[in-house]
Amino acid sequence: MLTEQSPPTDPAGPLPQTSPAGLDDFMGKMVGDMGAAMSAALVLLGDHLGLYRALADGGPATPAQLAARTGTTERYMREWLAGQAAAGYVTYDEDQHLFSLDPVQTMVFADEGGPVFLAGGFDVIAAMFRDEPKIAEAFKSGDGVGWHEHHACLFRGTERFFRPGYNANLLSSWIPALDGVEAKLKRGAVVADVGCGHGASTILMARAFPNSRFFGFDYHAPSVDQARKTAEAEGVGDRAVFQTAAAKAFPGDHYDLVCIFDALHDMGDPVGAAAHIRASLDPDGTWLLVEPFANDEMTDNLNPVGRMFYAASTMFCTPASLSQEVGLGLGAQAGEARLRKVCQDAGFTRFRRVAQTPFNLVFEVRP
Repeated sequence: MLTEQSPPTDPAGPLPQTSPAGLDDFMGKMVGDMGAAMSAALVLLGDHLGLYRALADGGPATPAQLAARTGTTERYMREWLAGQAAAGYVTYDEDQHLFSLDPVQTMVFADEGGPVFLAGGFDVIAAMFRDEPKIAEAFKSGDGVGWHEHHACLFRGTERFFRPGYNANLLSSWIPALDGVEAKLKRGAVVADVGCGHGASTILMARAFPNSRFFGFDYHAPSVDQARKTAEAEGVGDRAVFQTAAAKAFPGDHYDLVCIFDALHDMGDPVGAAAHIRASLDPDGTWLLVEPFANDEMTDNLNPVGRMFYAASTMFCTPASLSQEVGLGLGAQAGEARLRKVCQDAGFTRFRRVAQTPFNLVFEVRP
């Protein structure tokens, strides 16, 4: 039976009141963020197909010329280059109709051995999208997702993202900042690199200190296999030995130096790992702890670096910790105070920050 009634209303409710300028600003931010996210796939193409490297090596090029250099087709190249120019990732000369990389763009996208290479880190972004369904299920169940359960591009991308920072800082500033450690390494020391991944940090130290012996440990067997292959290719396979082992159970004692690079926060029981490290150290030994940069208060991390690390922590670090025993879930933005407490709970008595970068905090920890 029809009755007289009020006109239908929008089920979503009335739009909130906002200023046109405020809405325009936020929509502009969203367009920029969406463009950046979509451009990540183009960076992967440029990295995996060697397009950046070819543009850097061969100099300015038209789409047809760059396609010829790289064995690709001109029509695809035209679209890719236009997108990269729109992003500011390559430079376009409107008069000459040529695309090129300026010196900064070259360092970021084409110089893999350099200190600011970032293209490799886009493999980490790819892993986020590939594994999002697993994390969505974990959100509902509360279960963890092990590091080993992610797509292989995560392991490759993590190594390639952090390696430039190690290249730039490990030998020049981090090790020299440790009390007496550099001299020990030059004379001949025994070093454990725990959570070594593909072995970038281990191999870097092995090349620099030929009188020392280095042992890399990681629970992820495929990463250990890759580290062994890289060490052999780099000519340090005789003094950089890799083994599958957990952080709470790696073998050996009387290490002069134990290192953990960007991995403690991923562990389910970081206190247990720290206690094992303490037991494995020589009485005069040192633990070099490197963690993602974070302030102690969340509000102080609400910035571009924190945004990136909170995203990684949501998708990788916290799920990895929650998948293990204890499941402390430190996260990639733990901060100095929480890291200090982990070390103190494990029995360490000396803890000091010795260096920092925009991406890392560096600590000397001693018994």
